Amino acid sequence: MKKNHYDVLIIGGGISGTALFYELAKYTDVKSLCLLEKYEALATLNSKASSNSQTLHIGDIETNYTLEKATITKRTAKMVENFCLQYDLQDKIMFKHQKMALGVGKKEVHFIENRYEEFKELFPYLELWDVEKLKSIEPKVVYLDKKQSKIRPEPIIAIGTNTQYTTIDYGAMAEALVKEALKATEADTDIFYNTEVIDIIKKEDKIFELVCKNNERYTADFVVVNAGAHSLFLAHRMGYGKHMGCLPMAGSFYMTQGHFLNGKVYMVQNNKLPFAALHGDPDILANNKTRFGPTALMLPKLERYKKGTYLDFFKTLNFDLHIVKIFWDLLKDSDIRNYIFRNFLFEVPFINKGLFVQDAQKIVPSLCADDIEYAKGFGGVRPQVLDKEKEKLMLGEASINPGNGIIFNMTPSPGATSCLGNAERDLKIIVEFLSLSYDETQFLKDLTE
Repeated sequence: MKKNHYDVLIIGGGISGTALFYELAKYTDVKSLCLLEKYEALATLNSKASSNSQTLHIGDIETNYTLEKATITKRTAKMVENFCLQYDLQDKIMFKHQKMALGVGKKEVHFIENRYEEFKELFPYLELWDVEKLKSIEPKVVYLDKKQSKIRPEPIIAIGTNTQYTTIDYGAMAEALVKEALKATEADTDIFYNTEVIDIIKKEDKIFELVCKNNERYTADFVVVNAGAHSLFLAHRMGYGKHMGCLPMAGSFYMTQGHFLNGKVYMVQNNKLPFAALHGDPDILANNKTRFGPTALMLPKLERYKKGTYLDFFKTLNFDLHIVKIFWDLLKDSDIRNYIFRNFLFEVPFINKGLFVQDAQKIVPSLCADDIEYAKGFGGVRPQVLDKEKEKLMLGEASINPGNGIIFNMTPSPGATSCLGNAERDLKIIVEFLSLSYDETQFLKDLTE
């Protein structure tokens, strides 16, 4: 084998990169496979459990999902669940909590009732929970006071379940994916840490050369870039995806000092807002204390809690009049404008807790500022992709595939839930491009049945 040359090379050791590494190793006859990770360990950025809400997004309680999207996401979420069950990871990195979408006020109650009717065939385990039921399973969403003597005045209702797996430590799952991949394959495999790719060059002999910051160089017949916001940065370096820009949105959280919610409580999404609605989750890193969030703050850098990447942000934003038009269209809507300004204030010390708790009280009416603390070190950056041709903010995953042996993936939420499904898509492209054998029967049996 040519030194530092591989059949397939994956950039990024988060949940998306490790999912593809696992699928290629276990279900194809790839002869050589490499994973390059910028930092000292797997999943140090958005896949890390403290950087996301640890949710297995299925579409049953995510009220901004259409029936069509929920059908797709249900399948990819099942793949994550099946992987964890296959390797006995339940109650270790995958957990069950009750979960619900809570409607508050007449309009939202009506919405939840209609949604239940529309989605109950796809999700037959869903139940409709009225006030009396909520008193027993999630009392803090019902009562105005901590003594639980006064019921909130607005009508409320929820759709939910307490029978499903809901919570994943995606950082631990990334480690499990690599561990099981190495056990399952006879291919030559390498994983290199502290290896930042700064450029990718298409060579005349149809291979790609990767130039790294540590002066190492690697070549591969096929390259997949699963590097979050840096995927678009590297695509732009090669001249691909110039019709896209990246808007990094940072999400922060607040943590309760005691036990507040028994499970995941999601609110009805305002369809005008392209960012996730506030929700409360039991945090598996903090003894199931409730973590409220996320906030949404545009941050001029590509990585949270890491040095630098400011210049990378300006390059990846790909600023021009099309970007100005997208920003203008977003900000001219008063709901979006007020939301962005309010979320900025959620980051300002001394006033942030008081403002944030006003929003969180829609979930827990008795919550007060003394009950929560800003969760330092929690939260990540999601690469929201801007389509300059359509002059719109793109929602969901974005992928660039020029068809010549390289793929660039940008995966905002629910990218972690969809990791194995997205990897399946890329795996099929790689298998065809390199004429590999692929045990699809075993793949489907293991992950989708």
